[in-house]
Amino acid sequence: MKTCRAHAIAVFSLCGLGVGSSAVATPAKPSRPPVVATRVQAIADTLFGVTVADPYRWLEEADSPEVRTWTEQQNALTRSTLEPVPARKRLEQRFWELYEIGSLSAPVPRVTGRGSKKITRYFYTQRSGKQNQPVLFVRDGLAAADRALVDVNTLAADGTQSLDWWFPSENGALLAYGVSENGSEESVLRVRDVASGKDLPDVIARTRACSLAWLPDGKGFYYTRYPAAGSVPPGEERYHRSVFFHALGADPARDPRVFGEGRDLKDWPDVALAPNGRWLVVNVSQGWSRSEIFLVDRQRKTPAVPVAQGIPAIFSVVEVLDHRIYVRTNQDAPRGRLMAIDPRHPERARWKEILPQGADILDDVAYFGGRLAARYLVDASSRVRLYSADGAPAGALELPGLGTVGALSAERNADELFYSYTSFLTPTMVLRFSAGAAAPPANGIATGTVWKKLASPIDAAPFEVEQVRFTSRDGTVCPMFLVHRKDWKRDGHRPTLLNGYGGFNVNMLPGWTPSVVPLLEQGGVFAMATLRGGGEYGEDWHKAGMLANKQNVFDDFIAAAEWLIAKQVTSPAELAISGRSNGGLLIGAALTQRPALFRAAVCGVPLLDMVRYHKFRLAQLWIPEYGSADDPDQFQWLYAYSPYHHVKDGTRYPAVLLHTADSDTRVDPMHARKMTARLQAANTGSSPILLRLETKAGHGAGKPLGLIIAQLVDEWSFLFSELGLGG
Repeated sequence: MKTCRAHAIAVFSLCGLGVGSSAVATPAKPSRPPVVATRVQAIADTLFGVTVADPYRWLEEADSPEVRTWTEQQNALTRSTLEPVPARKRLEQRFWELYEIGSLSAPVPRVTGRGSKKITRYFYTQRSGKQNQPVLFVRDGLAAADRALVDVNTLAADGTQSLDWWFPSENGALLAYGVSENGSEESVLRVRDVASGKDLPDVIARTRACSLAWLPDGKGFYYTRYPAAGSVPPGEERYHRSVFFHALGADPARDPRVFGEGRDLKDWPDVALAPNGRWLVVNVSQGWSRSEIFLVDRQRKTPAVPVAQGIPAIFSVVEVLDHRIYVRTNQDAPRGRLMAIDPRHPERARWKEILPQGADILDDVAYFGGRLAARYLVDASSRVRLYSADGAPAGALELPGLGTVGALSAERNADELFYSYTSFLTPTMVLRFSAGAAAPPANGIATGTVWKKLASPIDAAPFEVEQVRFTSRDGTVCPMFLVHRKDWKRDGHRPTLLNGYGGFNVNMLPGWTPSVVPLLEQGGVFAMATLRGGGEYGEDWHKAGMLANKQNVFDDFIAAAEWLIAKQVTSPAELAISGRSNGGLLIGAALTQRPALFRAAVCGVPLLDMVRYHKFRLAQLWIPEYGSADDPDQFQWLYAYSPYHHVKDGTRYPAVLLHTADSDTRVDPMHARKMTARLQAANTGSSPILLRLETKAGHGAGKPLGLIIAQLVDEWSFLFSELGLGG
């Protein structure tokens, strides 16, 4: 049930900017920063007896000429503020040095051919140098040369076409892949012959975030697709994700719907197929705290049978074999456990527990050559342990250090496992473990060999990572990672960037983050707080930061900032905060609840109007995580923290850079527009409130490298200016 994707994260160093220096005095600023004059409307809604003002609702209309003009004026103000920053050119040069090392994914193996011609093909993505987008490569054999199979860089000179996802057929002869434009993630599916590199005639639109399962013979596949405009009520085209079957060469318009008819429009089904082709498994997510499993017997051609349904827990299918389905679940096990289901007898009473719940968080499982590899989270960092197919312990894999293991990748019948590793100070390396290569060592710790790795653009020796603990408002103890120079001093004046997320069961783990290296080389500190709402400590940790408990996330983040100040790491004058998406909501809440605690804030692709958020783009999918203001009880907690509604006139706010993008199909840019206008009108301080709205970009996925660098240069020009660095 794993999607094959290219992933690139980004940590940062700046030569020639006074390594090890502390912050310098910030230049004097005018008493009031320049702003764009914004029309105010006398609009208010009465919701459940509460009057909710919305003076900038007109900024929701993206296609309005007035909104476009206003946005152009805001972008011009941002350009005029950031372009003169003295460190700007050196930042740009260093970012290119840091990001030219590229990106790398673990390979997905497929066995192809027969007899003496039998080989394993390895599919993986890599971006090199100044390439805007990763290239999908294939290697015919472990020691063979790589060849480019899909290179979207050739499709658009500006890099605005991206490879969203890809699935090789079971025999590695064909590849289904999706490409979208301008970061929209609205994928178009195509099928490529791996040997010739040519596409088949099959083209299928509306395959965003596609899940796909090939037939064993490669003559067709099950896949997920969205409805065409006009086939559902207006506004619902981004919902109603359903499962279809496509036979190669057939008209996609006639593809039969296999699953999804009549179900909740917010369901998110994924598919997997047994090697013998008999069992089709549909795994349906319903938010981030519950899911269901359905089973189709293709041999008997029976309707989908519920295997897990109507249970408030997560059931995640990790592997489907001919006679066994492995399912990771948190039912009666908030830290996770692994179950085995016989598809011939899927009733709940006959499930078998393979890996029981333990002290650590079961994060992922892979099956390879009759064995299991389980990825665990231990204090918000990765471990990999090995087991037999029935759960008998078989040792563990040694990792290079405190860091993050990415996707576990394997072919069902092979004895090799691939896994990526990264840390705050280590770019991605991909390791290979061959279970048949040698007997397990006496201590039970096996070592993988490096299959491929990225060259590091920094000298990591002067830096170190530590994990500290802070106490939140209600007494909950939370961890936080700190990255800094080894020779630093806690003098209370370290320029510091605090980052967080806290939502959707997402894990914030120690990974390669090139964007913060200039700060580190300036003697600054990067802090990443582990907040409730994430999945780092299991489902109980997640639930403690969702729905009515969302304020806990903001309290955790504020407590992290207070710890940094109390422990003489930094001060409010040298503390910046950043987050994006749900993390952008976090930043909006933090700066409106405690504006005097921070010097600067970078708020990326954010949700900020939590009263109306569910009316735009894909946001109905997030109601299970946030709630909906259409419900009287849920309205109360949403309105209580909604950042847009808690901007107060006559307040001195920190400097704020809000960034968003026109083609964001997840979070509507209206949030950033409305918040910018509201903050500019309310702010009495001397720090700027800036909006950066991109065209030909989306929420972040598939963003070309050139645009990534341009955005980072703006963000760090802003932060360097506010923190008094690099002048």
